[in-house]
Amino acid sequence: MLRKVGNSRGVLIPAALLAECRIEGAVDLTVEEGRLIITPIKAPRAGWAEAAAQIATREDEDEALWPATFPEEEGGEWEW
Repeated sequence: MLRKVGNSRGVLIPAALLAECRIEGAVDLTVEEGRLIITPIKAPRAGWAEAAAQIATREDEDEALWPATFPEEEGGEWEW
């Protein structure tokens, strides 16, 4: 439903739809093929802390990666 807000119009969006789309704050509005697209704006670093915590728990993967990155057959000890 459209509502008049000053010289503009506002759209009332049911709370259930907002929750389903995970819209809690600011949104980005775009028009594509005559359709108004509403997209939630996420914080620039949203989810980084969780991703870092997951990476920190994967020690076994790090150990498996290093031999492939620096194979021993390529010269053994490094010289500095």
